[in-house]
Amino acid sequence: MTSVVFVHGTGVRAKSYENSFARVAAGLGRVRPGIRVVRCFWGEEHGASLGLGGASVPPRAKSRGVGGDAPLGEVRGEVLDEDDPLAVWALLEVDPLAELREFAEAAKARRGGGARPGFAPGRQDPWQAVAGKVRGLSLEAVTGGESPGAATGDAGSPAAVTGGRASLDELVSDLAPHLGPAAGRVAHEISRALGGLPPADGIEAIAARAVYALAVQRAEGPHGDDEPLAVDGADRDTVVGAFTDQLGGTGRGGFAARAAKGVAVRALNSYLSPLSSLAHTFRGRITGKSVPASGDILRYQVRGAGVRAAIRTAVREAAEGGGGPVVLLAHSLGGIACVDLLADPTERPPEVELLVTVGSQAPFLYELDALTALRRGEPLPGSFPRWINVYDEQDLLGFVGEKIFPDRVTDWRVTTRQPFPRAHTSYFAHQRLYELLAPELPK
Repeated sequence: MTSVVFVHGTGVRAKSYENSFARVAAGLGRVRPGIRVVRCFWGEEHGASLGLGGASVPPRAKSRGVGGDAPLGEVRGEVLDEDDPLAVWALLEVDPLAELREFAEAAKARRGGGARPGFAPGRQDPWQAVAGKVRGLSLEAVTGGESPGAATGDAGSPAAVTGGRASLDELVSDLAPHLGPAAGRVAHEISRALGGLPPADGIEAIAARAVYALAVQRAEGPHGDDEPLAVDGADRDTVVGAFTDQLGGTGRGGFAARAAKGVAVRALNSYLSPLSSLAHTFRGRITGKSVPASGDILRYQVRGAGVRAAIRTAVREAAEGGGGPVVLLAHSLGGIACVDLLADPTERPPEVELLVTVGSQAPFLYELDALTALRRGEPLPGSFPRWINVYDEQDLLGFVGEKIFPDRVTDWRVTTRQPFPRAHTSYFAHQRLYELLAPELPK
C-alpha cells in the first residue's frame, strides 16, 4: 500500500495540523480510495516560541522617535485596484465591514446635508427590510445547489471537478455555526448606518461579502488564533453568490454592482491611513501571534536537524506500516526540510519515491544559496526522487523549480482564487490538486 506522509509548514501547531491532516486525508481518499496518509507533525517539538515571554518586544512609545521621525500612521498606504476582486477580498480579510461602512458614507453624501427624511406612517424603512433579509440568510441554497465549477489554468489544463462538492460542503460546515451571528452583525450595521436614508443600489453583493467575511473571521477564533480556513475561491464565490441571490441581487454576474463600483477602493484608502499606528499599538500581541510562522523559519535555519529527523522517522514508520512506496507531501517550510533531507546522501530515506512540495520556498532558497544540504550551482543528486512542485500565482510564498532544476522538477500551477496570505493556506481545500495527484501517486 502506498503511504503519503503529510509534512506541515511554518506556524502550524497541534490543532491546526489535525485540521489540515483531516482535509488532506479526505481529499486523497476521494481520488485514491484506500490510500494511507501518515502524520508528520514536528511543530510542537521543533517549532519556535518566545521562551522569555516576549521580553524582547519594545513597549509602545507615545512620543516620536529619535530625530523627530513622523509616526508611521501618517504614511499613506497603497491604493487598491477597484477592478481586482482579490484586492477587495484582501481588504475584507482585515475588516469585513469596510465596504459596508463606505457604502453608507456614499449614501449619506448623495442625500446631502440636513436631517434624514422621514417615511409615511405604516411604511417600512427600506433599509430595515434589507436588514431583515440579511438576518434570514441561509446556507441551504448552497447545499442544495449544484457542485461548484473550478477555475481553468491548473497545471496548464482545464480544471473540471470530478471530486464532487466535498470542499464546498466542508466550507459550509465550517461557516454554519457562525452564519447567524455574522448576519446579525451586518444587519445591525445596515440598520444603524443606513436607516432613514433613501434607497440605493448595490447593497446586496456588499452585504453578502460582509456576512461571509465575518463568518470566516468568527470561524477562525475571536482573535484569529485558529488556523486560517483553507478555502477555494470557487467555493467562496458560490457561497457569496447564494447570499447575494437571497438578498435579491445579481452577484453571480460580476464581482461588484455598478452602483457600488469604487466603494472598496475608498474603503481601503480610508482604512490604511491609521493602519501602521494601529499595528504598533498592538505590537506585542501581533508579534506573539506571528512567532510560530516567522520564528519556525528562523529556527529551522540554525536548528533544522530535528525537523529532518522527524520526517525521516515518519517515512520509516510509513514504509514499515504500509509495506509499499512512500510519498512526501509537504507544505511551505515542510517542503524546504524535505528537499534538504532528500538532497543529503547520508540522510536520505530510500523509501521515498515521490516528493510533492506545495507552496514551498525551496527553489527560492536554492537560488539564494540558503539550502542546508545543497549549495547553489550544485545539481540535485541522482538519487533524488521525482519532484512535483505546486504553486499558486497569488501565493507570494510559492515558487517554481523547473528553471532552477531543469528536467528534475515538474511545476504545477493551481488557482485557488484567493488573495495572499490565504492563497498560501488554501491549497488543500482545492479539489483540483487531488485530481492532479491521483494518477501520479505510485501504486
